[in-house]
Amino acid sequence: MHCYVHIPFCRKRCGYCDFFLVTKEDLQERFFSALYEETAERLAALRGSTFHSIHFGGGTPSLVSVSYLERWLETVFRYVSLSDDAEITIEANPEDLTIDKLRDLASLGVNRLSIGVQSFLPEKLLALGRCHTAPDAFRVTGEAMNLFDNVSVDLICGAEGESLGEWQRDLDCAASSGVPHVSVYMLTPEKNTLLFRRLKKGQVTLPGEAVQAALYDAACAMLGDRGFEHYEVSNFSKPGFFSRYNLGCWQRESYLGFGPSAHSFLVSGTDEVRSANVSSLIRYMASPGKAQASREVLSPEEQIDEKIFLSLRLSSGLELDDLLHYHKNSSEVLAIVERLKEQGLLEILDGAIKVSRKGFLFADKVAEELLPGLSAMSGVKK
Repeated sequence: MHCYVHIPFCRKRCGYCDFFLVTKEDLQERFFSALYEETAERLAALRGSTFHSIHFGGGTPSLVSVSYLERWLETVFRYVSLSDDAEITIEANPEDLTIDKLRDLASLGVNRLSIGVQSFLPEKLLALGRCHTAPDAFRVTGEAMNLFDNVSVDLICGAEGESLGEWQRDLDCAASSGVPHVSVYMLTPEKNTLLFRRLKKGQVTLPGEAVQAALYDAACAMLGDRGFEHYEVSNFSKPGFFSRYNLGCWQRESYLGFGPSAHSFLVSGTDEVRSANVSSLIRYMASPGKAQASREVLSPEEQIDEKIFLSLRLSSGLELDDLLHYHKNSSEVLAIVERLKEQGLLEILDGAIKVSRKGFLFADKVAEELLPGLSAMSGVKK
């Protein structure tokens, strides 16, 4: 069992962000009161269970007082326990992380820090509209490495005007910092974002597909040369430093989500249920005990679709025998596999189908070709 806590507060909304968040910091006390209530009510039925990871996401969890997080953990520990090697991660922005804040988080039991650096370059940070500076990024990353063994940095590639050389400088800064985990995200103009609207109006120009592919390939090459394993489409880690929570989600292990817009996935025997909380802070705070907005029992066909879809995002891939078992016409699916191999998108190693380095860039499209029946990937964090 894993656990996700959505803390929806941010100083401001970045132009490319489509996550559920609010900028009204004066609502924090009311929110956490609701969060404690939802947590206690839902965990009462799971008394005696064990969490193997807890992930504070958002929003910007590092924005709130550590005392709020401490009280939430105290609520959790009244009902469930942590495994001896449990991973407790908090997502953080550099502008929130003073040395005192870092020490408080370490004292709380946080043992993994995921820092939203996005870039170590001044011009790129300005283009992305980030609140921190390049010196902040270097300072915080270094201080975090002095206090935490497990630190991850996020990098965004594909900003307006970004060259391959500039992107390689960013990658070198991340790898040289000593962090054991790097997440790489392509700047994507999601609907209902400022970036999407500016792109439609011609106010901003993003790199084309060929440039994006070159940037992604550079990340795979440079980080691979520095000893990072490319274990998921967007994630690279030194051996033993993968994100336990995220890997649990991709491997379809049970997880509980708390807070507005949080998703849950529970497996019991052959039954699999996905659910999601309401995406409204006001509605969430008004009735935290009834936060669930949707619930879906996955059919056997949907379970298969999800397993294929998520397995092919991982370097471990999917067993070929399993894929053939899922399909009624094995010769047809083998023909598709062969075509994707010829296109350089798939490999078969030790009886497992794996996306190639080139194929990682198109993992979702590759998976869609191999699904017995397309289904909505509701609740799957990509």
